[in-house]
This record gives sequence, C-alpha cells and structure tokens, in this order.
Amino acid sequence: AGSFQEAGVIQQAYNLNFPLHMVPASCAQCSPWSAFSVSSPAVVLETVKQAGAGAEDRPEALVVRLYEAHGSTVTAWLQTSLPVKEAMLCDLLERPLAQGHLPLEQQGLRLSFTPFLVLSILLVCSH
Repeated sequence: AGSFQEAGVIQQAYNLNFPLHMVPASCAQCSPWSAFSVSSPAVVLETVKQAGAGAEDRPEALVVRLYEAHGSTVTAWLQTSLPVKEAMLCDLLERPLAQGHLPLEQQGLRLSFTPFLVLSILLVCSH
C-alpha cells in the first residue's frame, strides 16, 4: 500500500535477491555487530570493497558506494564499527577528489544526497 518508498520495495527487493546467510558464531556469548549502518531508508549502501589501484595503493583502504534511491534530497549518516582514521569522497576510479575530505563525527559521516546521486567514499582504516 502507498508509494514504493512507503512500502519498502527497494529493501524487499534486496532481501529477495541477496538473502542473508547465517554463519555460526565462534562463541555462544558473542554479541551481534554491524560493520555499517545508514540512517536513511532512502540511501542504499550498495558496495563495500577493498580499494583498487586508484586509491593510491593503500591496502588498509575500503571503498563504500552509496546511492539515493527514492528520488529525494536527503542527508544521511553512515556509521561504521571499523577503525576509520580518514574518509574522503572519490571518483568512480577510486581516486580521491580535491576538497573531498569528510570529517569523522561521533554520529559517523554526514552525507548529502540529491535525487539518485551515487557517492563513492574511500575509507582509510587504522591497523
């Protein structure tokens, strides 16, 4: 019922096409955790991958790619449990953009999206 945004169609499609796979925990007392979360249902975290050659050969770097899926202008917070020490916007070849450094805030990374915008972010983690 309602619009595709209200009905959660995008999330349901991801659930159908990419179902979660359960993996046994190594201990019974392990607490659940999430590597990433996004504060807005309009923003989809599409990709998490090790950075390629365009990322200045940083083996400790990851690229996350997100997009705005509802056709709206929205601000979202990307949170991670990883030890990120630096974050910057990058192009699709994973090269850091000039003036692309993102401040690391307590709530995570504050990201602004226009309708259907794709953002690629280079995350440099500490060892």
